[in-house]
Amino acid sequence: MKDDKLYLIHVAECIERIESYVSAIDKKEFMTSSLVQDAVIRNLQVMAESMQRLSDRLKENQPEIDWYKIAGFRNVLVHNYLGVEVERIWNIVEKELPALKKAIGKMLD
Repeated sequence: MKDDKLYLIHVAECIERIESYVSAIDKKEFMTSSLVQDAVIRNLQVMAESMQRLSDRLKENQPEIDWYKIAGFRNVLVHNYLGVEVERIWNIVEKELPALKKAIGKMLD
């Protein structure tokens, strides 16, 4: 669990960074700011990479998290970066990141 804890802390830090990047802007501003988009996408990529390194045991104990989907999304960000849809990124940040943040917080407790 020691390594898992370090990865979980790293995931939580990535989420905090993303939140700080988008906290003072709305969707319209996000859609026009390549700087914020790049920062968010990079942190999503790094976050997903850290999540892939979590132990199978920890993942099995957290079935509410779609680990397969996160790994697939990471692959899109890394290997199909020209196909990344900015609107999809915004929706992930707005709709899916809060639940993931909560789940990561519980795992860290």
